[in-house]
Amino acid sequence: MSQLLNNQVAVVTGAGRGIGRAIAQGYAKAGATVVCVARTEPEIAETAAAIEAAGGRSTAIVCDVTDVHAVNALFSQVEKTYGGLDILVLNAGMDAEYRSIEAGDPAVWTRIVDVNLFGAYYCARAAIPLLKKRDSGLILTMGSGLGHHGRIHQSAYACSKAGLWMLTRILADELADDHISVNEIIPGPVDTSMAGSDSDPNSVFSIAGEWFKRPDDVVPLALFLATHPKPGPTGQSFSLMRRTL
Repeated sequence: MSQLLNNQVAVVTGAGRGIGRAIAQGYAKAGATVVCVARTEPEIAETAAAIEAAGGRSTAIVCDVTDVHAVNALFSQVEKTYGGLDILVLNAGMDAEYRSIEAGDPAVWTRIVDVNLFGAYYCARAAIPLLKKRDSGLILTMGSGLGHHGRIHQSAYACSKAGLWMLTRILADELADDHISVNEIIPGPVDTSMAGSDSDPNSVFSIAGEWFKRPDDVVPLALFLATHPKPGPTGQSFSLMRRTL
């Protein structure tokens, strides 16, 4: 496993904590050079330091994925430093509102869609020229079951993830001839800051029989898709949920 991603460069957004940090560390352990991206410098610095301490290769770059100019600068820096890109994990996301559409805050609703959908679009668009420099590449989007079947009081998150799933499929079609695979991971409930609270009847804590995971539990699937023989599956959704979508 330590050599399966050797000589590959991966960019992981939202790498400061949770699933993003776990995937960044998992890819580094498999031999990749990992660019850790997030808005919060101390968090991604900690992730990169942990990777380096374990013998891996990593760098931390601060970037707000909703700022298209910052995103373009990020991938310009990646190209200048590494010459290209092999893997892009679009993990940055937020889910900050558990209210009905009527009672919700339009500014918060817009911000969630900005991060989860527009941020992914900006990053994918800027990364494509770098991915095309390799013989093959991979984009992974961090989806949600709510992007396939919505839920009350989570309209912004559900709509943003539904858009991300459509973006995943369109990217897969557009990039197929360039041997770039684009797939969605649906982690299901994971113990992160976005998991909600047990006081909210619509949170993941209330789903009977569901597998409530740690961030590390998502890594094997992310590694499977990154190390799958080429050409691999594309335009597909891979779910770790115990219930059907």
